[in-house]
Amino acid sequence: MGGDGKLLRLLCSKKTLLYPREQGLRWLIGSPLFLPSFNVVSSFRCLHYLPSDPCSPNFTKEADDIRTLLIRGFDIVGALLINNGDMEFNARKAAEASCKMRSYLSVNAEHHDIIGAAADLNSDSIQFFKYEMGNFKNVESFSTISYETDPEKLVWEKGCLTRCELALKFPIYSPGNIASDMEDMFSSLIDLTVADLKDPCAAFLVEGPSVTSNETSASIVLHGFELDFSRSISENVWLTSNHMESDAKDLACSQFFSNNKSLSFSSLRELKPYHFLPLGILHPITAIYELRYGENEVGQSEIRRSLHSRLGLPLDRPLLRIASALMFGTKANNIIRNDYPYLKNVHTQIPMSGVSEGIVSLVDGSYEYYHYLLDGIDDNGWGCAYRSLQTIISWFRLQRYASIEVPSHREIQQALVDIGDKEPSFVGSREWIGAIELGFVLDKLLGVSCKIMNLRSGAELPEKCRELAKHFESQGTPVMIGGGVLAYTLLGVDYNETSGDCAFLILDPHYTGNDDLKKIVNGGWCGWKKPVDSKGRSFFLKDKFYNLLLPQRPNMV
Repeated sequence: MGGDGKLLRLLCSKKTLLYPREQGLRWLIGSPLFLPSFNVVSSFRCLHYLPSDPCSPNFTKEADDIRTLLIRGFDIVGALLINNGDMEFNARKAAEASCKMRSYLSVNAEHHDIIGAAADLNSDSIQFFKYEMGNFKNVESFSTISYETDPEKLVWEKGCLTRCELALKFPIYSPGNIASDMEDMFSSLIDLTVADLKDPCAAFLVEGPSVTSNETSASIVLHGFELDFSRSISENVWLTSNHMESDAKDLACSQFFSNNKSLSFSSLRELKPYHFLPLGILHPITAIYELRYGENEVGQSEIRRSLHSRLGLPLDRPLLRIASALMFGTKANNIIRNDYPYLKNVHTQIPMSGVSEGIVSLVDGSYEYYHYLLDGIDDNGWGCAYRSLQTIISWFRLQRYASIEVPSHREIQQALVDIGDKEPSFVGSREWIGAIELGFVLDKLLGVSCKIMNLRSGAELPEKCRELAKHFESQGTPVMIGGGVLAYTLLGVDYNETSGDCAFLILDPHYTGNDDLKKIVNGGWCGWKKPVDSKGRSFFLKDKFYNLLLPQRPNMV
């Protein structure tokens, strides 16, 4: 690895390395970019083991998975074994396994040392050792172990993610006018290039013509030994004794398939690589998904579940769905409609609630603020529930539970007509909707289930603080409050269980101004509301009933 051989720099946390706490190996991922030291940027769980030993990897299966996940510039630099027993023995076993895995991955041994680490099942401590590659009797402890305070900054300042497409060209230059030797020289260079491309360890994602209405290309993965270059090269290239010219016309991918492969793109799996940067992983990872049956297909769900397990990600939220993939282009990872970004997470700028010693429970994740007159739609006086629904759906979009566009008022109305809740004349009207209708639309468009909380009077809201706090802590979704002719979006509660003092974090869709965050906060359009303010005025009316819609977070990957 070079640099200071006695310093180990950990860019990922100890908690990440040990999660989940169970017997097995973790492959330690590092990069020569981050000198001068040994470094561990992340870790991948080993998922495939030999039946005879729960700590001995199935290297073939492991290499097949990890070869896809690791982007250029990152290698396996060691391994951590979580197991009871002698720590140094376990660390050596981990180092030996990582060395063998590197050979399976055909990693060039630029580093002469490798990390072996061990942790006990019942302890948070990890012991790290440095081994000489191929000589595991030569072991040395690290004198200094450094945990980076801002690892994201280091990774993205030292390295970058580049995407490019390159065409293969082979320029040939003649040493003088020795035309008679050119064909032999050209043939020799072609043979060397073909030998590299036909390496059994090489894999190619070959894109074919579009086969679906949305212009998705059919693709297949071919290994080097499956390619046949002889026919294509002989048919496409020739030399003349006078000009030594080559015909560089484009070739169809199918011309490179072996004779024994009868392949038709129209019947092939549609494969596409996606790059992800989930929270807690410092570098992008790559996954290849089959798209023929869509990202909700059961088999694809199992692939995502396996990836979550390998990367130590939670198994109850969609962090590796296609909607979460890194995008390259002018709209990279911004949810934009008509090139206009909506305000997000406006509650982060508001003052404290004023509840003494209360416990704050808030929406978990990001949302967009939808309010009257947004997008040029005049819904002043009738569209507050529609706007609350749009804010809720934006939460599901930004958390990647859904990839549909946030629906317009008309699309919301059409969904209610489609399920038979409303007559066709409802579409295009200015009729109000309430919590019940919002639940129908969420089920229809997103497949999201909801709980309904019915209150006979606004005076009952403080009694529901404990239940609402539990909702935000377990589900984390925005809540719609409908009462009388008004609708609000609830983003959290601040509740002192001993005194009963409480406040409600309200996002008010009745705002009609432009998206000026300072104006919105100062005007109280997003802020904490006490059930009764300092002037004795009740925010929730005692003579009105209220229905609260509590969307449930889907349990999915």
